Amino acid sequence: MSLRLLACSVLAVLACALPALAADKPAYGPPPAWVDVAPIPPPPSDEGAPATQVLLDDHQARLDPSGDTFYNRRVIRILKPEGLTGVKSISVVWNPDTESVTFHTVKILRDGKAIDLLADPKAMLVLRREANLEQASLDGRITASRQIDGLQTGDILDFAITRTHADPVLQGHSFAGERLDFAGVVGRYRAVVSWPKSETLQWKTTPGFGDPTVSAKDGRTVLALDQANALAPKAPVGAPLRFRRVGQFQATSFQSWNEVSKLMAPLYAKASQVSATSPIKAEADAIAARTKDPKERAFAALQLVEDKTRYFFLGMGEGGYVPANADDTWTRRFGDCKAKTALLLALLKNLGLDAEPVLVNLGGGDGLDELPPSLTAFNHVIVRVKVKDQSYWLDGTRTGDRNPQAMLPPQHKWGLPVRAQGAALEPIVEPRINVPTVDTLLRLDASKGLDAKAAAQVTVTFSGMLANAARATLARTPKADFERTFRQQFSNVAGGLDIDQVSWRDDPARDLFTIELTGTNDMYWRKNQDLGMLEYKVGTGAAPRPLPKREPGPNRDAPFAVPYPAFTRSRTEIVLPNGGAGYTVRGPVGTVRVAGYEIVSGSAIEAGVAKFMVDMHSMTPEISAAEAEAANAQIRKLRNVDALVRAPA
Repeated sequence: MSLRLLACSVLAVLACALPALAADKPAYGPPPAWVDVAPIPPPPSDEGAPATQVLLDDHQARLDPSGDTFYNRRVIRILKPEGLTGVKSISVVWNPDTESVTFHTVKILRDGKAIDLLADPKAMLVLRREANLEQASLDGRITASRQIDGLQTGDILDFAITRTHADPVLQGHSFAGERLDFAGVVGRYRAVVSWPKSETLQWKTTPGFGDPTVSAKDGRTVLALDQANALAPKAPVGAPLRFRRVGQFQATSFQSWNEVSKLMAPLYAKASQVSATSPIKAEADAIAARTKDPKERAFAALQLVEDKTRYFFLGMGEGGYVPANADDTWTRRFGDCKAKTALLLALLKNLGLDAEPVLVNLGGGDGLDELPPSLTAFNHVIVRVKVKDQSYWLDGTRTGDRNPQAMLPPQHKWGLPVRAQGAALEPIVEPRINVPTVDTLLRLDASKGLDAKAAAQVTVTFSGMLANAARATLARTPKADFERTFRQQFSNVAGGLDIDQVSWRDDPARDLFTIELTGTNDMYWRKNQDLGMLEYKVGTGAAPRPLPKREPGPNRDAPFAVPYPAFTRSRTEIVLPNGGAGYTVRGPVGTVRVAGYEIVSGSAIEAGVAKFMVDMHSMTPEISAAEAEAANAQIRKLRNVDALVRAPA
């Protein structure tokens, strides 16, 4: 575990393993006997160095079935005054129920003398601070913080701690992770992980980390990377996540994803059991009485959990891994993803549906299959229901779902079913979107003449999650504030659009939410000096953003990620004077494919109305680096095509 992560790590649901040792205050003392305390190396060159230069970045882990211990030390030098603002204090966060932390060194080195900042333990501020309470998270963590008094430019700050943890839920399994994550050149970077020779661990590095050595010492296998003047690799810009995991290392005692699955299965089986008199049974019976359709029953159960229980994460004690009992969650009407999953399983089981929990990673699922198996790979859990070989996905932490489309495959890329017999990772493939997530129509009535203000109507229709977000915003916002927000958002002084009325309508059956805005637009008809005609510019050519050029480094030739699935529609309609007689339009027409998108454009005059349309639909989640280079040239051409209306001379 990296020292740099200690001050900012967040205890996520199903995240890093927590220790069995309890300590509500930090300890102070020398490093464990097994730690090899390194001398401070000579500093790298000052030329081009950042304001804060890392001299030593040292991480040593000792993994054992009885518990894992991590020694972390960082030595930095303040080269410039700007570096002082980023080193105001040093903080360490831990779970007092199951974790212990020991401070070894916090000292300033100046002119060959040491200033010991641990000499007075009272100067260490120890607080139970729920930093994420506003995000509905209560984990009981404690923060120990020490102000770095008197730090000056030219000083060296030496900081070292040891963290020990062992979670009984993990049943002796271990995990260690490291990555090169620092600015500039580091004088010495070292990562050492050891484990008993009797234990078998899997380990893997990603490009840019280097090649660790493997040796044996004192009955232990030792894996080490030791580099002088180390430089952290930079991730390739625009690449999918699996290619941006550069300079990383992971080691795990899990031998397969099957083991992870089996480990968690009893926890969810127990938590989803309910008593014979449980009110959850009555809720399931009520759903069963309303419909016999399995899909409708599953969605009704999802709506019940979403609407009747709020999200709140409890990470104290066993809360990091163990789901709360379904009956308890229903009684207190709140729970985190684990608790809501157990509640859903209880409902679905009583509805006779085939359901199972599935571990996923929010925002980090891409390339999960390329990592060593571990529980730390996951930070979320959802439910899969199978109906006639069709999978439906239920996430109890969502809110406001009003359409079964909410049970389509989510964005997590990979999932691990939790089963008593174990399971392998399974891909989760998102389908293409057939309904635009945002459909915008701007209609301008210029029939009274080019000098008159045009009546304007803007219609914006959201679908899916964006429709839910609009409903949620409307539910918690005063009507006047909701209207004001959209008036301000769409009124455009530079473009002449002035909104005065806002209305909306909800269509939950089709999972749509529509906002309608009316007002006026002072349209600017510019004079084309070459043609001697007035023209109104509707917009520039539709195209995705250009793809960036990459610098040399690991995975430079990786694909470029494309937002997928994605589908937007934009339309502009202008009612022309005199039924459109003599008016012409210019703009893109037809279908082009570029940078992973299909773009369908139209420009025409129909029944006296100039109509412009652009559909932008992503077709694939990524494109090759070679395709990206060719796409940039095409994107430049597409953006040079203006859509406009020309009045008769």
